[in-house]
Amino acid sequence: MSDYRGRGLRERIIRKGPAIAAIIGSYGACVLPVAMAAQTYPARPVRLVTAEVGAAGDYSARLLAPGLSEVFGQQFIVDNRGGSGVIPFEIVARAPPDGHTLLVFGSAVWLLPLLQNVPYNPVTDYAPITLAVTTPLLVVVNPAVPVKSIRELVALARAKPGELNYSSGISGSATHLPAELFKFMTGVNILRVAYKGGGPALNALLGGEVQVMFATSSGAAPQVAAGRLRALAVTSARPSALFPDLPTVAASGLPGYDAASIMGVFAPAKTPAALIGILNREIVRLLNKPDLRERYSRAGAEVVESTPEQLAATMKSDMIMMEKVIKAAGIRAQ
Repeated sequence: MSDYRGRGLRERIIRKGPAIAAIIGSYGACVLPVAMAAQTYPARPVRLVTAEVGAAGDYSARLLAPGLSEVFGQQFIVDNRGGSGVIPFEIVARAPPDGHTLLVFGSAVWLLPLLQNVPYNPVTDYAPITLAVTTPLLVVVNPAVPVKSIRELVALARAKPGELNYSSGISGSATHLPAELFKFMTGVNILRVAYKGGGPALNALLGGEVQVMFATSSGAAPQVAAGRLRALAVTSARPSALFPDLPTVAASGLPGYDAASIMGVFAPAKTPAALIGILNREIVRLLNKPDLRERYSRAGAEVVESTPEQLAATMKSDMIMMEKVIKAAGIRAQ
């Protein structure tokens, strides 16, 4: 699952951060000075809890772990948790708030509760540390579809309501919610055809079973380069350096559309503010290293570091927007 917003990421987090941070959750009072906290942390290896091996969160955690281990002098260990989608969230929510158990994950942290009952509260159970990266999706069509822009796609969908289909993975996934946000904001009637994952959904588009997909850039970009798919736009609020020749959906006639996938780092609620500050500083420093930025770029992601307050603001605004979309479409997790 990914993050999908109705306003630009950078503008929103800067404007709303401080006020919304107070709503999202307290980071805890810390009586120790920052310098003393730095001297005593970490006292043992730190777990970076994330998704299964190969997932986006796993990749981010594995890029961050070596640098953090070097900085802090303790091992930062990637702890992969597959199976039920709530397992990594529960582990961190229930962990002692001492900075030794952290969560590296995308918007599933705060959007999953909008889709199903969960045993944690995204507002009160976590202390945001920083945004890490953003990954734009690509709006792609089968070459047989006679459109070359978002405006033309909307016009075709309005001229032929219910005749266009889009493919996606499971409900609530990165290839599902951006399409529903698009439908919500345009009012077009494009039917969803669900598959077991993004790969089968992309194959269906390539085979002409469906006409449209909001696809991950890693999967779609090679097919676009080979001429097997036509890319119309990127889903991020701002133009992407990864796809400089593509406009944004927002600039293509749908102002405010933003459905880039983001990855963040979190600690358990009530983690001392001094530790949150230390972790934020060191993670942001790592993210801005040229070699790390280049490795993220090769994986189709762009670094978007932030303050804890800015990540809190992103969570809040995303929850507000996507709750409207999810209710309107009657979406529930599979």
